[in-house]
Amino acid sequence: MLEKVEGIDILLGNNEKKDILEYVEKYKNEKREEITDVMLQKEYVEFGSTTFTEKTRAVIKIQDGCDRFCSYCIIPYARGRVRSRRIEEILKEITDIAKIGIKEVVLTGIHIASYGKDFKENISLIDLLEEINKIEGIERIRLGSLEPKLITEEFVERLGKLEKICNHFHLSLQSGCTETLKRMNRRYTAEEFYNATKLLRKKFKDVNLTADVIVGFSGETEEEFETTYKFLEKIKFYKIHVFKYSIREGTKAAEFPNQITPEVKEKRSKEVIELSESIQKEYNKSYIGETLKVLFEEKDNGYYKGHTKNYVCVKVKDDTENLENLILDVRITDMEKEVLVRRAKQQTKCNENVIILQHKFNKRILQNNLQNVRKYSINK
Repeated sequence: MLEKVEGIDILLGNNEKKDILEYVEKYKNEKREEITDVMLQKEYVEFGSTTFTEKTRAVIKIQDGCDRFCSYCIIPYARGRVRSRRIEEILKEITDIAKIGIKEVVLTGIHIASYGKDFKENISLIDLLEEINKIEGIERIRLGSLEPKLITEEFVERLGKLEKICNHFHLSLQSGCTETLKRMNRRYTAEEFYNATKLLRKKFKDVNLTADVIVGFSGETEEEFETTYKFLEKIKFYKIHVFKYSIREGTKAAEFPNQITPEVKEKRSKEVIELSESIQKEYNKSYIGETLKVLFEEKDNGYYKGHTKNYVCVKVKDDTENLENLILDVRITDMEKEVLVRRAKQQTKCNENVIILQHKFNKRILQNNLQNVRKYSINK
């Protein structure tokens, strides 16, 4: 199909994109088709270091491909089988990242729960995490989307010993109804998913769980949707990412009978979004008055924005200094729709044991602080 599009000179497959300049040079001398079948690819194609788009966080791809073949998903056909990146390459990249001051890494891929399954060596995701946890300079390790089958007692026990792991986990749910999950070919039941959330909440203090949910999947009856809705109410995810099912040509689900109308999908999507916003509001209210550690990432409309370890978004208004890439204790004072707003109160000891109050305070707060210090300096 692409060959018929006027103006296309070169077609490259997923395997070849890292060498695009080389293929452009080849094209100057000889026009040739360079596409290879991604389904035949056995090893991860190394693309080198990540291009950093943030000063505080780097996204590290650790694997490609997927072997799950969910009935609605085209990704295994488009991206091929599971190929894991060599552990030494991942550790080298993260070590280099730490040297330039990046404090947080997010591990991502098509299906990171499958990391290592294609290796001859007995290496899995938890082995990789234990090695990353040792890297000096990295203070937070955040995981991309996880499949609930990965969340076993052994996995959670080992994970809980890693002090840099963020207590925020994004779980790929898709449906809270076991019958719907069967048609999706998700390979777990709603009860198994629920048990995974209980393991995480038992091990991690103040953990936030987020999830993906598909509404209006082929054949989803009103009763099945109601089962999913009640399941979401029971688990109380911090945030739910809602997707209206859309047919992907070439997948099994595209041939299923009883497709849901767009109007019903829209109605169900709206209901789940409203539930998600209501639960998130409850969570956020519980943080007001608390002091949380925030890694600040950027300045937006006069506010510095960042996230806690459990992925609560925080805004602080401060014009006295640059807060980017700093991890600060912040007292929560107010709440907006999805963001908690606070005034920072940081105290930093200098070499002469002088405590510097680095942010603006009103007169009463200032007087209270001055009673507790012998020498002081106000950063104007």
